[in-house]
Order: sequence, then C-alpha cells, then structure tokens
Amino acid sequence: MIDRRGRIAGRRTAGVLLAGLLLASACAAPGDDGAAPDSTAGDVRAVLDRRAAAVLHHDTDAYLAAVDPRAAGLRTAQRRELDNLADVPLSSWTYLLTGVREQGTDRVTADVRLRYRIKGYDAAPASVDRVLDLRRDRADGRWYIVGDRAATDGGGLLWQQGAVRVVRGRHSLVLGVGRTQEELRRIAGTADRAVPAVSGAWPRPWAGRVLVLVPHTVEDMAGLLGSPGANYRGIAAVTTGRTGGPDRAPADRVIVNPQAYGMLAALGQRVVLTHEITHVATRTSTSAATATWLSEGFADWVAYRAEGRTAVQAAPELAAAVRRGELPAELPTDEDFGFTGDSARLAKAYEGGWLACGLIADHWGEEKLLAFYRAVGGHAGRDGAVEQAMQEVLATTPQDFTARWRESLRSRLG
Repeated sequence: MIDRRGRIAGRRTAGVLLAGLLLASACAAPGDDGAAPDSTAGDVRAVLDRRAAAVLHHDTDAYLAAVDPRAAGLRTAQRRELDNLADVPLSSWTYLLTGVREQGTDRVTADVRLRYRIKGYDAAPASVDRVLDLRRDRADGRWYIVGDRAATDGGGLLWQQGAVRVVRGRHSLVLGVGRTQEELRRIAGTADRAVPAVSGAWPRPWAGRVLVLVPHTVEDMAGLLGSPGANYRGIAAVTTGRTGGPDRAPADRVIVNPQAYGMLAALGQRVVLTHEITHVATRTSTSAATATWLSEGFADWVAYRAEGRTAVQAAPELAAAVRRGELPAELPTDEDFGFTGDSARLAKAYEGGWLACGLIADHWGEEKLLAFYRAVGGHAGRDGAVEQAMQEVLATTPQDFTARWRESLRSRLG
C-alpha cells in the first residue's frame, strides 16, 4: 500500500497558488503619483534590455555592468546566480517594466516582470515579479542596480538556490539544485514512464513532455511557490501553471519535494508524477468551471489506470469510513481539498473524486469520461457546469449520479 502521507502529497496541485503570480496585473505606470519621468523609465528599460541579452549570451561582464560597482555583496550574488544558470537551456529571457517610482534624488524603485522560457518545454513564458532598486551615478549619468528582490507574495527562482543540474530524459527535462545526478536521473526515468501513460489515457493534443524542478529542501520548494514551508511538508509534488484554452498556453512545472517524494516506494512515485503530469496534459481543458473533485479525481484515475490497485488499496481512508457506516452524502466539495492539516478529510476527498471518475469510466465508458471533463471545463462558469455536462454527456442528473456513486462506494469499499 502506498504510504498515506506521500499518497496525499502527490495529489495536491499548485495551479491556484501561482495563478496570481502568472497573471498579475501591471504595477504603477508613469503618470501615477510618485512615478518617475518617462525619460527615467526609458533609461531603466535600456538597462534591463542589456541585462536580458547578457543572460542569454551568458556574458558575465555585461550582466554585472548593470550592478552598482560599490555593491560588492550584490555583485557576488548576481555573479553566482548567472553561474547557476549555466546549464539551463533558455530560449528567451526578457524584463517587462511595469512601474518606476522615484525614491528621492537619483534613486528609483522599479517593478519588473521577468519572463523566460525553457527551450523545448515552455509553450509560453513563465513569469515572476521582481522589485529592483536603482541609483543614478552623477559622474557618468548611468543607472545601476543596487537591490534585487522578489515582489510581495512572489515566488523565487531555482537558480537563486544554487547551481542547477540538468538531466534530459526521453519525455522530460529535470532541473535540480542540491540533488545528485543519479537522483535526478531516477526522477527523469519515472517521468518518462508517466508521460506515455498520460498520453494513453488523454488522447488529446498536448506537448507530450514535462519540465520537473527538484529543489534541495521543502523550504526551497515553498520558496519557489512564494508560500510558507509548512504548507508543503507532506506534499510530494505540485504542478504550477495557469488554466485556460489554447490561446492561453501554460508554462507548467512539476515541482518535487525531495523529502516527501523520497519516502515513497516506486509505485507511489509513479502515481505522484503521473497524477501531476495529467494536470499538465489537461491544462487547456481545465478552467475555473472545473470542479476540484473532477480535476483531481481524473488525475488519480489516470495515475492508477495501469497500476492494478483495488479500490480498497487505493482508497484506504474512504474504505475505513464506509466500513464504519460513514458513507458520504455528497461528492467532495472544493473546500474538502483544502490543506488544513486534516489529512483524513483530504485523503477521502481525493479518493472520492477518483472513485467518481472511475464510476463514469466503468458505467458510461472512458470516452464519455473524457468528453465530460472537456464539457465541464468548457462551460462559461462554475455555476451549472457539472449539471449541464452530466445532462448533455451522461444523460443523467447530479442527484442520480450521486446516488450511483454512493452505491459504488458501498459495493467496492464495504
């Protein structure tokens, strides 16, 4: 049986956590109170453009030319950060200046959105918001960076945590910090096995490859997500990215918590990565209308599809509840999937979603399950999405479906 702590971990996705980061609106623009003159904004933008070109050419001198010569500590940190990027295959790196505010004579603070792509893996730029402090040298008239930090609630970057090791798999690219090459190869091997399994269950167009980040510690994982480390101590992996149609192509990453992931046996690791990669594959068919029980249950259905686990083995918490006579009255709610420290409630939510998707596949067929998923995600909003898809795709009602689901719990778990 899969370790329960790790099993729960593999099913939590972080798309919502990064939605604000990836879709953040622009900050103050010139003309707002405190905004710097247009000429200053143009000068700062020129500094950032030269800096971006230096990153792509790995030109250390040009990169450091933007940093204040007197800021020895910052120059050392910036040099180290560029060195950490040496093996990362970048296809683009740009800075979008979203606001410049004067902070006194010859001092400004710039709000910047860093956008970059990993070659061969990012269909759209990943982005992270940064705040830069700059000063103008009166002797040469040039602007220099004197401070570089994450924006409020913004996530960090893997290469800020150390030198990045790169492992290329058949269907995966694994970037790790503080992890051994052999460990990263094993993760790549598991991801390479998971990608075809996902494609077999989700025969819809998707990239057919996955980018996996493996930070050194759970605290580093949380740093990438801009959240406290306590939120992820029992989480083996999360998926980042934004939901939406093809016109909003995502830049997905699967981020592994090496401690929790390492506690799992091979089966558990396969289930974790297959689940998370399913989120990557289904991203463009997933929307705000998609109920959490459906998105998480479908990912589990794909993950267990070829593993030969019985319902009791794969749903131990719900099975125990059913045997105690605690049969759920309704499908799991979105709130049931909140990581509140109640691991049993969270486990039962995932297990209930998995069994609901399994019911659709078994009773109506796998093609109907796929059609139902797409129909819910294609609805204009959350209200009525499941109800309409059940009527149009499954020719049933939520009441009838819930009754069938409860009966399946009795028969399969009792």
